[in-house]
Amino acid sequence: MSEALGSWPHLSGVMHDGAHVLPVRVYYEDTDFSARVYHASYLRFLERGRTELLRAVEVAQSDLHAELGGLAFVVRKMTIDFLGAAVMDDVLTIVTRPKEMRGASMTLAQEVRRGDDVLVAADVVVAAVRDGRAVRIPDHLRAALAGGTDFS
Repeated sequence: MSEALGSWPHLSGVMHDGAHVLPVRVYYEDTDFSARVYHASYLRFLERGRTELLRAVEVAQSDLHAELGGLAFVVRKMTIDFLGAAVMDDVLTIVTRPKEMRGASMTLAQEVRRGDDVLVAADVVVAAVRDGRAVRIPDHLRAALAGGTDFS
């Protein structure tokens, strides 16, 4: 059964024009009393987008942690604009694009879209850390995320 589940690559989204694109359906649990998506639910959607971006470039966060002495990514800063509202049963698209790469941090531009409408736009700065201290993003991950983008 697990072999069959592994053959569903669309569950992790796809890379398209240098961005990762992940479909997400809105469920009842994502909404508030107004039947619209609760603002904090968008943070979970954005987190899934960042996680699946790594998976799309063949880097699993669990592998980074296990193989690189506890390396993890933490959100250092997030700027977010709520531009519209999604409702239950909407199918949204989480678009995640690497924007800037520094020694121990990177900025990702993210959008939550419903069709062509951008509902949420965010810039997220994540830092690579080990034992609570910033560390340089590994070169293989830096190269995988760059995908031809010049971050200089």
